[in-house]
Amino acid sequence: MASTVTTEPSENPAAPSRPGYGQLLRTRGAWTFLLPGFAARQPFAMLTLSIVLLVQHTTGSYGAAGAVAAVTGVSMALFAPYSGRLADRHGQRAVLIPGVLVHTLSGMSLTALALSHAPLWALFAAAVPTGASVPQVGPMVRARWGVRLQGSPLMATAAAFESVTDELTFVVGPLLATALCTTVDPAAGLVTEAALTLLGGLLFAARRSTQPPVTAGGHARVRQASALRVPGVRVLIVTFLGIGSVFGGMQVSLAAFSESIGEPGLNGVLYGTFAAGNMLSGIACGAIAWKSAPQRRLVLGYTALALAASALWTAHSALPLAGLGLLVGMCIAPALITGYTLVENLVAAGARTEAFTWLTGAVALGQAAAVTVAGQLEDRLWDGAGFLVPLGGTLLALVTLLALRSRLVAPPRHRTVARGVGHRSPVPVD
Repeated sequence: MASTVTTEPSENPAAPSRPGYGQLLRTRGAWTFLLPGFAARQPFAMLTLSIVLLVQHTTGSYGAAGAVAAVTGVSMALFAPYSGRLADRHGQRAVLIPGVLVHTLSGMSLTALALSHAPLWALFAAAVPTGASVPQVGPMVRARWGVRLQGSPLMATAAAFESVTDELTFVVGPLLATALCTTVDPAAGLVTEAALTLLGGLLFAARRSTQPPVTAGGHARVRQASALRVPGVRVLIVTFLGIGSVFGGMQVSLAAFSESIGEPGLNGVLYGTFAAGNMLSGIACGAIAWKSAPQRRLVLGYTALALAASALWTAHSALPLAGLGLLVGMCIAPALITGYTLVENLVAAGARTEAFTWLTGAVALGQAAAVTVAGQLEDRLWDGAGFLVPLGGTLLALVTLLALRSRLVAPPRHRTVARGVGHRSPVPVD
């Protein structure tokens, strides 16, 4: 009961309906984990594209590059929830430090194997630990906000701010990866990604005072196991798989388009435009005091995303493609923000870190599948065929969302615990 009512603004009449970003960033101790956390998030934005550009350079095949990147993404998706569960049980620092060390070593091994023209199976073998050890900093930062802002109306603003930060990494990351791989060295993207992971991850782990407290082992296991059992979480996972298909399909298809017109450096600009639209709409979403229910916003926003993604394959020149990419990006942020907001309503506080990692993993898995399929389509069909992947992924997820949207409503038990269990109201009798 407490976890439900403390987020209501009515408990603090003096608070505005939607506190601003400035007030959020003045939260004591926030910058001590936000800055290193931003650096440590770069793997999610740089890793896939850096692998695609490096492996395509060494093998000449987008199909092979997409397959290696897909193995990395699948490994990250499979291990992300367990990382969140271990962080709840043993503390973020205990999970993060060995994780960033393994990721750095694995990334360097993958880079060396690619440059030495190792067989594809060897690249797959190195891609598994590289993806499995990607630090889940985004969910960890969200969990730290929960500790700092428990019972505060700023939690809604923090959810929007975190989604904006995620999108900012997708502006900086692809631009940085493309610039490094095309102007410095094909391996420079992965090397920089590993260095940022190591530095940012260790600095983030060093901030012990802001990490959530460790929950007792047995109690934690019960709560953590319940996250995936919530029907609404499973619906959101499918929804986020569709979002991942947009990220993966755009990464491969934009890279292939840029190379086909003899301007490989244009890839970063086009993808950055897509990500910039995502970030700008995220900022706007966080500043609006929404009156409609989040379930309705998710359905409307996702419908717009599917329609915009359906038009990508029709663009045959850079300018229309940039415009459509901007539009698609503007449709993604509302869906992401609303999905994370729904987790706050659907999942008990003790299981939210795991729930966040399931959604993050779903994006990674959708991205991995999209990279694989888009790479094969670009190799086997016409230039731009990879853009069919965001179309198919979002439409399938939208059908699922429309069919199961009723499961996104929190069950009444969250609001009626205090009334007792199994007792009927007394009625008069003669």
